[in-house]
This record gives sequence, structure tokens and C-alpha cells, in this order.
Amino acid sequence: MAAPDSIATGSEALDRIVERLAGTADPKRRYEYVLWLAKKLEPLPEEFRNDAFKVKGCVSQVYVVGQLVDGHLHWRGDSDAAITKGLLALLIEGMEGLNPEQAAAIDPAFIAATGLQASLTPSRANGFLNILRMMQAQAQALAA
Repeated sequence: MAAPDSIATGSEALDRIVERLAGTADPKRRYEYVLWLAKKLEPLPEEFRNDAFKVKGCVSQVYVVGQLVDGHLHWRGDSDAAITKGLLALLIEGMEGLNPEQAAAIDPAFIAATGLQASLTPSRANGFLNILRMMQAQAQALAA
């Protein structure tokens, strides 16, 4: 069960990631965790590296692809920047298996609870939000 002061995102996996990051006082350890998540991402096939799946408003090249299988979302993605790839991986892991309504309902306020913003540049923090928004837009489009 989540601590009373934690943010419930609507995704148990995302809640666990947020709690893990929030419980880490050292910004370097948070970064290491994000980079570790990046390394776990499956390679993205070349056919998905196009404008339809490219996240707008990111300095880095970021691609994210959602697929709906039996009512549940499955995600893939990649980025040319390690930290951005880790942030993408965090969202992919946190939103994997949700239904489109759950994904669309995730409040971006959880980002502040991770403590990552303290060590992200403003453009990276904005990129993180843009990745989330793109994933939510894809979830809504897949549900339609």
C-alpha cells in the first residue's frame, strides 16, 4: 500500500518507481537508476523511427510507440540521449499493461514526486512531460 503522502498515479508499477526515486536522497543514485532503466529497453525497430512516433518538443531524438493488445497498452521506444532514454524507459515500465483510460488519466504531478526535476535541465524536464503527453495521446487514439 502506498504511503499516505505519496502520489497515486493509477499505475502500481509507476507508483513503485516513484516511491523508489522519492526515497533516494542522493541525486546521483536517482540518475544511476534512470540510466539502468535505459539499458533495459528493447531496441526499437527502424520502421518506428519516423515522425508519426517522434516526440515533439524534445531536444533529443525520442520515439515512442504504443500498441493495444487485448485492451492493454504495450510500449516500445528509444532515444539518442542516455538520460532521455532512461526517462522514456521509466514511463514505458510504469505504463506497461495499463488500459488506455488509465494511461490517459495519469497526472503529470507524479514527476515532481520522483525528485528528478532537481537534477534535470529545464529542457529535459519539459521533454519528460512531452514524452508522457505523447504516450497519453497515443493511448487515447488507440482507444478510439
